[in-house]
Amino acid sequence: MIPCLVEAGLDALNPVQTSAAGMDPADLKAKYGDRLTFWGGGVETQSTLPFGTPEQVREEVIERIRILAPGGGLVFNPVHNIQPNTPPENIAAAYETALEFGTYPGLC
Repeated sequence: MIPCLVEAGLDALNPVQTSAAGMDPADLKAKYGDRLTFWGGGVETQSTLPFGTPEQVREEVIERIRILAPGGGLVFNPVHNIQPNTPPENIAAAYETALEFGTYPGLC
């Protein structure tokens, strides 16, 4: 479906639900990174963010930025809504890591 959306003029994809079939971040970037902005996909909200440690959250955020940001085209967001029982320290880890690693050179 994504190729049809691109052909129709879509320029941003949201959500980027990386745990869903066909939504591997590296594959998405390789196939569509020159034509789409990825709005989301920064950290899994059904697994890592609610159930991981702050360090696991940090590692996933760094990896997602490393994959999706080169050349532009990433608006950092979690995969979907943050679930109610997500530990606040995990939310802080995602936010702080995105601030640290998610700035495009020359913007800040």
